[in-house]
Amino acid sequence: MALADNAGCAKPSEDFPFPEIIELNVGGQVYITRHPTLVSVPGSLLWEMFTQKNVRSLARDSKGRFFVDRDGFLFRYILDYMRDQQLVLPDHFPERSRLQREAEYFMLPELVKMLAPKLSKQNSLGDDPCQSDPEELSPSADAARSLAPAGSTLPSATAVGPGAAVITGTGAAGPDARRAGFITIGYRGSYTLGRDSQTDAKFRRVARIMVCGKTALAKEVFGDTLNDSRDPDRPPERYSSRYYLKFNFLEQAFDKLADAGFHMVACNSTGTCAFAHDQTDDRIWTSYTEYVFYRE
Repeated sequence: MALADNAGCAKPSEDFPFPEIIELNVGGQVYITRHPTLVSVPGSLLWEMFTQKNVRSLARDSKGRFFVDRDGFLFRYILDYMRDQQLVLPDHFPERSRLQREAEYFMLPELVKMLAPKLSKQNSLGDDPCQSDPEELSPSADAARSLAPAGSTLPSATAVGPGAAVITGTGAAGPDARRAGFITIGYRGSYTLGRDSQTDAKFRRVARIMVCGKTALAKEVFGDTLNDSRDPDRPPERYSSRYYLKFNFLEQAFDKLADAGFHMVACNSTGTCAFAHDQTDDRIWTSYTEYVFYRE
């Protein structure tokens, strides 16, 4: 009889259709929390979902968990806020603007205010996604403009948009204004080698060339050939390891880096081997290689 009073094992009833412990599937990420946590902010989307009487109207996954089609990784911060109405983010948090969008979706106005960018002299537009990061207030962009020759012109934010103004300026200010820095490119490759090592290896072309480094440098070097779709909102002075190139030729990447004044300072590679099939002696070699380039 004592087990029946256990809140964690309580079953739904007509008056209280939700259990004490609720499992959520948010964008493929599973979260387990208490029902009072989900209804702790009246008027929020989660409060509306888990105070209604008709439980069947809520979407569920194949295992019966309540399903929410949102960013599963950012939801951890939404859930933390629901617990005590406080916002605690890691240092140099890069997803502030995306988290603000999630807070708007879940109808959490106080959290939206906490995440809203603050107006400042350095950023009068207030579009800084990571206001707490000291790198965002770096005066290097203004320094690059001051080094530009008197006859050169740099596009303004009103001409090309606030996200591309600094990037275009650093590339158009001439060689004297180029900033020093590192860029690392990496790729995964594989090939199949038969039993007789003298036979031709069956090479598989490089699937993707990844780029790591400061956003402004990466866009200056690779321009339109840089795919930033996995990290589109990264400010120019921040770093990213999620870029990759739209072409698959290492030599083309090397040429672009050399044209921009970079030279290779280090490289490393790792490899593994596995049998391709049980019936043959063919082996698949897989490697990951990185090249580090630097410009003074």
